Amino acid sequence: MPDVKSHPCFLTPRLLNPDHPLFVFLPGMDGTGQLLRAQTEGLEAAFDIRCLVIPADDLTSWDDLTEQVVALIKAEVEKQPQRSVYLCGESFGGCLVMKVALRAPELFDRIILINPASSFNQRPLLAWGSLVSGWIPEVLYRAGSVWLLPFLAHLERVAPRDRRALLDAIHSVPPKTVLWRLSLIRDFDVDASQLRRITQPTLVIAGGTDRLLPSVSEAQRLTSCLPDAEMVVLPKSGHACLLEADVNLYAIMKAENFLERRDKASLLAVS
Repeated sequence: MPDVKSHPCFLTPRLLNPDHPLFVFLPGMDGTGQLLRAQTEGLEAAFDIRCLVIPADDLTSWDDLTEQVVALIKAEVEKQPQRSVYLCGESFGGCLVMKVALRAPELFDRIILINPASSFNQRPLLAWGSLVSGWIPEVLYRAGSVWLLPFLAHLERVAPRDRRALLDAIHSVPPKTVLWRLSLIRDFDVDASQLRRITQPTLVIAGGTDRLLPSVSEAQRLTSCLPDAEMVVLPKSGHACLLEADVNLYAIMKAENFLERRDKASLLAVS
């Protein structure tokens, strides 16, 4: 295994809001953090956003990655210790959210899970494919990734520039890293007893027509295990639902009364 040349870091948007609650986003398999951009404008109305970037050469374990993310968040919290912290993760990032929340629960006030990949092993074909994908030459992997797009997103619901961004994000991760991250998901091991230790209010969002993972059934399982969780199903949405033009994460949080009282006051000021 080669040495990691760099370390995870936070991507910050152009607009910083240090007086607002901190919103930390942990991305999917690509690890680029770039795919949150479709949601950034709405979220900036009430949050100071940080998006995790996982380097393309990162082949660290769950434990090491969790420790690195916790350290990054602690550094941000120390700058403004009085503000609330929302922890949000999509797909692979949803698994990482659970690990991070269990490692440092004192850091977080609210949690959002979006199509978390904790259901990976419920699709045996995907698990099997993760074992054999390391044998695919890189040129074939990159060509074949185009065919993966309809499973990741309902492309008719995604703007052309965001389709391009999704493909670029897929191509940014080399096959050996994809294989490694698939192995992490395949070995993900947070059980029901551990989930019951995550006591923060949690919003679990599932794409109702996710073609990649059984996200609705996984959302049902998670909400039955998490002590203070509610589920939202987006009936027409796929796996990469945050890229869809009519999906607004901030509006969903507002509609589900998932904003803390002080955040709602900020919302009224900008509405």
